[in-house]
Amino acid sequence: MALKLEIIKSYPINIKSISMSWYLTKIVYRIICGQGNHTAQFDEQLRLIQADNAQEAFEKSTSLGQKEEDKFYNEEQKLVQWKFINVAELYKLSGLLDGAELYSRIQETDNAELYIELTNRKAAHILHNSKHQFLEII
Repeated sequence: MALKLEIIKSYPINIKSISMSWYLTKIVYRIICGQGNHTAQFDEQLRLIQADNAQEAFEKSTSLGQKEEDKFYNEEQKLVQWKFINVAELYKLSGLLDGAELYSRIQETDNAELYIELTNRKAAHILHNSKHQFLEII
């Protein structure tokens, strides 16, 4: 009987990353077009941050927000800016569970039917794009 030897590659394990926690953070940017003579617009982005503690997660979120500020010219040659405002929320995630609620916001509107229609359009768009991506894989 022949002896079969298998070589197992060892990959370095970063022990620190095993002990770190995950945080959900909301980074807020103000969107300014031209001189800013328009209704104020804010981009609220939810991001996952891995850190040892809440202070480090906040600092990493702030750094990310500052690093990802952006400026470009639109088709009308007006300067469009994403200006970092601050970190508005920070939550430690105790564990990832299927179906766990990560974010909730109550939206008030004067036109419930329009809100429902827009929500259904977004869902249809997501479904259409996911089917299209699936077909591309095949």
